[in-house]
Amino acid sequence: MADQHTFSSVVEGYVMGLHSVALVQMKSSGTKKENLRISEEYIREAAQKRVQLICFPEFQMGYESGGESSFDLELVAEPVNGGKFALELRSAAKKNNIHVLATIYERSDTKNTSRVYDTAMLIDNKGAIISLYRKVHLYDALGVKESLKFIAGNSIPEPNPTPVGVVGMMICYDIRFPEMSRILAVQGAEILVTPSAWFQGIMKEDHWTTLVKARSIENGLYIVAPNQVGNNFSGRSMVVDPFGIPILDMGDREGMDIVEIDLSRVHKVRKSLPLLKNRRTDLYGKHIGAFTRAHKGVN
Repeated sequence: MADQHTFSSVVEGYVMGLHSVALVQMKSSGTKKENLRISEEYIREAAQKRVQLICFPEFQMGYESGGESSFDLELVAEPVNGGKFALELRSAAKKNNIHVLATIYERSDTKNTSRVYDTAMLIDNKGAIISLYRKVHLYDALGVKESLKFIAGNSIPEPNPTPVGVVGMMICYDIRFPEMSRILAVQGAEILVTPSAWFQGIMKEDHWTTLVKARSIENGLYIVAPNQVGNNFSGRSMVVDPFGIPILDMGDREGMDIVEIDLSRVHKVRKSLPLLKNRRTDLYGKHIGAFTRAHKGVN
């Protein structure tokens, strides 16, 4: 009964203070120019529908079979500053007066490597990049080894204010690491946007939906998770509210959907279920070494 009472108290006023967010569930082709054209069309459509933030999936710039080598990705990759893909998206954001969260293969300045960064950009409605995140957890698991093609980022940028709320960024495999979402939550994130290209496979969709809801519940925030669909990917782009309730699941449909996010929902849930407040930070410091040393039995 206590849980039921808590649920009733946090859902009250759910529709107050709404902000529009669009998710694109995309089947990127191997043609960068075509993916850019489609992205610009979605940006225009979202702006016409008065959306304030549009979010694209990982590998927005291009994908074919997954057999691309690091050299193939290096040919596609561009610098953030001066690259056509980023410049055109920034121009579209400004022209359409909308915030855009996009992803690119970012060319690296590192010598003697053909690997690139898997990068997310938060672009404001003036066309400025206000945050840049390079994926820190590379997907070296379940038969895949992203580190052969990508360079891991080495920082977690703080969340940024936007018209829809304070936004933190993660990418795909990051969602399996609760430390990262917690860091962003305690830094003020009300929304975590997690552009993804989640592979199909045994239990993969179950893991995806469970993890998206878990990161939402434990931090009392919205998870906005646009995903790739088709090719080798599972789709199921989702938005989950701060109490773990899915308010969007796009299944295997390619396209764009719009959701309304209510920031008062974040504050109501965190008040009724104060997980961030109830942390025992006075104890955690004594065990910080457990987070930094290798676990027994881990190769």
